[in-house]
Amino acid sequence: MENYQHELPVLEKKQIFNLTFGYFGLNMAFFLQTSQMSRIFQTIGTDPTKLGWFFILPPLAGMIVQPIVGRMSDKTWNRFGRRLPYLIFGAIISALVLILLPNAGSLGFGYGSSTALIFGAVSIMMLDVSANMCQQPFKMLIGDMVNERQEDKAWSLQNIYSNAGGMLAAILPAVITIIGFSNIAPKGEVPASVKISFYLGAIIIMVTTFYTIMNVKEYNPQDYKQYHGLKKNKNEKTPSFISLLKNAPSIFWELSAVMLFSFISVQFVWTYSTGALAENVWHTTDPASVGFQAAGNWNGILTFVQSLTGVLWGTLVLAQLKPSKRRGALFFALILGGIGLMMLFFISTKMLTIVPFALFGIMYITIGTEAFAMITSGIKGENEGAYLGLFNWQICIPQIIASVSSFAIFPMVHKSMSAMMLIAGISALVAAVMIRFVKTVND
Repeated sequence: MENYQHELPVLEKKQIFNLTFGYFGLNMAFFLQTSQMSRIFQTIGTDPTKLGWFFILPPLAGMIVQPIVGRMSDKTWNRFGRRLPYLIFGAIISALVLILLPNAGSLGFGYGSSTALIFGAVSIMMLDVSANMCQQPFKMLIGDMVNERQEDKAWSLQNIYSNAGGMLAAILPAVITIIGFSNIAPKGEVPASVKISFYLGAIIIMVTTFYTIMNVKEYNPQDYKQYHGLKKNKNEKTPSFISLLKNAPSIFWELSAVMLFSFISVQFVWTYSTGALAENVWHTTDPASVGFQAAGNWNGILTFVQSLTGVLWGTLVLAQLKPSKRRGALFFALILGGIGLMMLFFISTKMLTIVPFALFGIMYITIGTEAFAMITSGIKGENEGAYLGLFNWQICIPQIIASVSSFAIFPMVHKSMSAMMLIAGISALVAAVMIRFVKTVND
């Protein structure tokens, strides 16, 4: 292969901000979904033993959408850019679905009716399809435009803004309740506090995404090839996904076990944390009770704590991290997160639950920063978007495995949602052990 200059430009702080800030609105949508989804579906009449079915849809959408968007955008060059055109459609659909989803129980379908549950499930699927259309370009912009020395900073900033969006999303229902809107509703309907939170999320994802579109200028094809050391005027067929997987760099496969157990853990937290808090702290499993809805708000506050801890950890530690320290940082964070999640099985005091979620916040932001820094360092080149989309399978498949396995595991632990937190913690510790098999390009 004929090589040209193989050094991406050093970006100014404002340029890195423009590349990464859009994740604030995007992950506000994701965090609203993850922190309130279990609450919404139980409120409209879903049997807790069947929650896993609804949590299969988001990762399934990610598995399908992200590789397709990645591969298509690898070959998209027009006056709007390479990755940016995919943000526009995704942001609009995401905003519309954020408005529709919390109304699943308010359209007269009836409590626990199949129509209400199908409407909610389709809404979730559409939200994830559209949000994944936005998420993939945001990730690929870093790989396209950020050099090796600035990658950790860019990934950490993207995750910091992600967590900041999560902080706002998580705390909104509680804040809106304090303002005076109702946190309870007729049986089968979602409270006004949750609905208004989703409406605000719709506005914010539109604003932040279009800020990115207006302020990021992607490299043209000639500059991109020069910066990435690719042949000019290269005319080759786009390789198939099977071919890409066969020729994937070793780091792509070495990270798979780490991601498997990490995101089984994360999925169990997303699915069962509200119910675990209701069981242990409020001593209720009734979704219509005041205690369960209070647990839903407190879960939002704890997600705020998780995100705030992630912002601090990302700013003080991950943004300053040298590439050679990535693997050690991920190992340490998974140990902390695993211990924290196991603690949730034993804690019955409201304020003490802050500690486990803070530790989980360190784990969550470190996975999102260091795993992607490792993989982008190993896949620089012409098919980077497709590879990042395929790497997303290592996030989605574990979530599907967790959701499907929950149908067997949940009854085995006597339908105890707090016991599922114990299993989530053990899974995180197993992920930490799997890191010893990962060798990064900087080792």
